[in-house]
Amino acid sequence: MPDLQLALILAAISPAIGGVLIRGEKGTAKSTAVRALTEILPPVEVVAGCRFSCDPAAPDPRCTDGPHEPAHPYAAAQAPAGASAPADAGPAGASVAADTPAAAAAPGAAIGVARPARLVELPVGATEDRVLGSLHLERALSEGVTVYEPGLLATAHRGLLYVDEVNLLHDHLVDVLLDAAAMGQATVERDGVSITHPARFVLVGTMNPEEGELRPQLLDRFGLTVDVVASRDPAVRVEVMRARLTYEADPAGFVAKYAAAQAELSERIVKAQSRLADVILTDAALRQIAEICASFDVDGMRADLVTARTAVAHAAWSGRTVVEVEDVRAAAKLALPHRKRRNPFDAPGLDDEQLEQAINNSTPPEEPDDDPDGGPGGTPDGGPSDQDPNDSGSEDVSPQNSDTSSPGPAPSGQVVGSSEPFKARLLSVQSTGAGVAGRRSRALTDVGRVVGDRARAGRESGRPHLLATIRTAAPHQHARGRSGPGLAVRLSDVRLAVREGREGNLVLFCVDASGSMGTKKRMGEVKTAIVSLLLDAYQRRDTVGLVTFAGAEATVALPPTGSVETAVRRLESLPTGGRTPLAEGLLQASDVLRIAAIRDPRRRPLLVLVTDGRATAGDKAFAKAKQAAGWIAQQGIASVVVDCEPKRGVRLGLAAELAADLGAEYLDLGEVAAGNLVRAVTDRRAA
Repeated sequence: MPDLQLALILAAISPAIGGVLIRGEKGTAKSTAVRALTEILPPVEVVAGCRFSCDPAAPDPRCTDGPHEPAHPYAAAQAPAGASAPADAGPAGASVAADTPAAAAAPGAAIGVARPARLVELPVGATEDRVLGSLHLERALSEGVTVYEPGLLATAHRGLLYVDEVNLLHDHLVDVLLDAAAMGQATVERDGVSITHPARFVLVGTMNPEEGELRPQLLDRFGLTVDVVASRDPAVRVEVMRARLTYEADPAGFVAKYAAAQAELSERIVKAQSRLADVILTDAALRQIAEICASFDVDGMRADLVTARTAVAHAAWSGRTVVEVEDVRAAAKLALPHRKRRNPFDAPGLDDEQLEQAINNSTPPEEPDDDPDGGPGGTPDGGPSDQDPNDSGSEDVSPQNSDTSSPGPAPSGQVVGSSEPFKARLLSVQSTGAGVAGRRSRALTDVGRVVGDRARAGRESGRPHLLATIRTAAPHQHARGRSGPGLAVRLSDVRLAVREGREGNLVLFCVDASGSMGTKKRMGEVKTAIVSLLLDAYQRRDTVGLVTFAGAEATVALPPTGSVETAVRRLESLPTGGRTPLAEGLLQASDVLRIAAIRDPRRRPLLVLVTDGRATAGDKAFAKAKQAAGWIAQQGIASVVVDCEPKRGVRLGLAAELAADLGAEYLDLGEVAAGNLVRAVTDRRAA
C-alpha cells in the first residue's frame, strides 16, 4: 500500500502527471484508497454558480458561464449565498444559455466560494453524452436556443475523476477520458454545439487483471500504475480486520482518532503544491531519466515526460528544491512498469534489479563530490564497466520452439509451445445483434452510423435523433396551441437514434488436445493459430473461454473471462496426448455457452472448434459427435470449425462433415491467417 499512497499523493500534487491506474485482485481496498484521497485534498476556490468550477483568481476566458473577471482579494469573503454566474454566447455563434440565474456580483468581479474537492465517479455503463455533456433538446426545439448541459468531465474539473473497473469501460469512452486528462480540456462538437471547457482533474482508474487488461495504447496514457496485492502476513491481516471492525462500531470516533494525522498530511500536500514550481530539474537529471527510459526500451516519449514530472512532484513532496537520484528512482518505479511491455500478453511489471542497474549506468542528476573511492554510484568517469556476458540483452531462443520442428507423434502429457503469432482473419457472427459494443460482429449499439430511429422507453437516455423528433412533434403543433417561434415538444416526441456498429462476442475455443493431433510440429502450429485468434480477440475486446478434450473427458480450462492473457497462459501449458472424446468436448462447450447466456444474455457466442474431426473415445464416437454438433446447431450458436488434419497423406474430411452438421464456417488451419483465405479457396477450386 505505500506505493499506492505515494502514487495518489504525487498525482494530487501534480495533476499533469496524468493520473493513476491501480491494478489488483478483488478485495484489496483499491476503491477505499481512492475515496480516502478526497478527505486529505485541500478545499477548492471556485466562482460562485459556475458549472465548470472556474478559479476566481484566474477564471478561464473560454468558460461558457463566463466571462468571469479576476476576483478582488476579498471577494470570496464577501460572496453572497447562492450567487451565480451569468450566461454567455457560446463559441461558433451559438447562443448558449446557462441553467443558472445571473450572478448578483459586483460588476467585473468573480465571486469566489470554497468547497471540498470533488470525487466524481464514472459508472461503467455511462454513455458518451453523460461524459461529455449534451444538447438540451427540449429547450432547443421549444425556445430556439442551444443550451449545453455539462457532463461528468465538467463536474470533475479541479477534482478527482474515478473510474472503477476501467478495463470494462468502452474503448471510445476511455479515449475521451484520457484525451481530456492529457489536454486539460474537453471539446464538444455535436448537435450544433461547439464548446471547449477546462477539464483538469486527477484521473484514477482501478481494475482487476483477471477480468481483462487495457489495450497497451490506452494503458500508456495513464501516468502512473500500481499493483496492489493483499498481504499474506497474518499480523497485517489482523490489523486490517481490527481497523475495519473498529470503524463499523464507531465511525465518528474512528475518524476523530486520525483527524490530526489527516490534517497534517493535507497541509503537507498543500506545501508540496506550492513548492512544485520552485523545484529544479537539472539537465543531468533529464539525461538520467532519458537513459533509464531508453534502457527499458519503452515506446514513444510519454514515459520520459511522465517520469520527469513525477520526479519533480516527488522532490516537492520530500521538501527538496532540486531533483535527486531518489526522486528519479521513485518516479521510474511508478511510471515505467506498464510501459515496458513488448506485446499485449506481457504482464506489466518492473524488475528492481534491472532498475538499479539502469540507474547506476546512467548519468547521475548531480555531480558527485571528490571522493577517492568513487562513491557508491560506480565509475563516474564514464569508463567501461564489467558486464556479465549473459546480460547481453539478446533475445533468448526458447528450446521448445526449436523442438516444434522435430518429427514424431506428441507423447501423452507432452507440452508443446507456440511460435510467433500472426494477424488472424476476422471470424464473426453473421447476423446483426444488439450486444455489447466491441469490434467483431455487426450489431445495433450505442456508437456507430445512424441507421434509423426509435421511441424513447421511459426515462431512457441516449443520443436523440433530431430530425425524427421534429417529424414526430410537427403534426401536433396546432392541437398544442403553439404560437410564435419554436416547436411545442413533449418528452413523448423524443426519438432516439438507432446506430449500427460492432459488438464484442464470447469466443469459446473448443480445442482437441488428443494424440490424434499428430506431430509436435503440428500441435505447435495449432497453438500458434489459436494464440493468433486470441490476440485478435484481445484487440476486438471480446470475452474468451477455453474448453479442451483429450483422454476420456472434456475440461473447462478457462471459464468465460475478459482476461485473454490468462487464456494464452492456459493454452501454452496445455498438455497433449491420449484418445479423442470429441462428443464430450462439444457437449461441454454447449454447457459453458448455456451458463454464459444466463449471466450475460447480451453477449452473443461464437464457438471455434479446433480439431481434425477424428473421434476415438468409445464405440460410434464420431456418430455421437455428429449428434452433439446437430444439437448445437439447433440452439442457433454461430460456429467456426478449424480443420487441423495434415495435408499430406490420406485426408478423411471428418472436420468438414462436422462443420456441415454445425452449420459452421469451415477453415483449414492454414486459412486462419489473414490473407490466406483467397489463395486457399483458389487452390480448392483448381483441385
